[in-house]
Amino acid sequence: MTIHYDNPYNGINSDEGSLKVIKKREITSSHIVQAAYELFAEHGIERTSLGLISKKVGITKSSIYYHFATKEELISRTFDYIFRDHYFAAYFDAESVNKDNFVETMIRGGLNMLPSDDEEYRSTLRVLSEFTMLAERDEQFRAPLLKVQQDFIKGFYNLLLKGSDLGLVEPTKIEVSAKILALLIDNLSRCKMMKMDLEYQMIWEETVNRIIIRENT
Repeated sequence: MTIHYDNPYNGINSDEGSLKVIKKREITSSHIVQAAYELFAEHGIERTSLGLISKKVGITKSSIYYHFATKEELISRTFDYIFRDHYFAAYFDAESVNKDNFVETMIRGGLNMLPSDDEEYRSTLRVLSEFTMLAERDEQFRAPLLKVQQDFIKGFYNLLLKGSDLGLVEPTKIEVSAKILALLIDNLSRCKMMKMDLEYQMIWEETVNRIIIRENT
């Protein structure tokens, strides 16, 4: 997986020499995060030392502290960069739903969230799994994971609310249905990461259709 970074020079007024220093620092920070991501996926977060990361980047271990005060800060930055594009609206086009395409939008968005067989995508899920285990023990890492989860629950809630306005969803079941969908797609992604032999598309489609059908009876 290639991590994309924002332009580090936006809003900076400086001379050429200072810009060279800033550029060197930002590029090295990017390299450190990329190396950390790859090593987290390969060895796990706890087994990946700063020494291992510095060796992969080609810098000294002490140089890492110039960019990140602690390993925990590096872990947080890695999480932020990997998942900055992982949010509900990136998968579900809620703005253009109507009565004719509502179910299709729900199904297509969920299927697009499921991991492909691409090894780079699977690496992302392995790192996410590592974050999840770390979050079980440390509140610092639990908060960003909960934020991602809440974004999808809220997204499903708002999408189902539109479905209710269209006469397709029972208003009294919107909240619980949103949580069911968010938890299901998360679990399906993890199962696929573990290469479990399941009918992923059928499970997702059936769940969506049951919500719609049940709430129209």
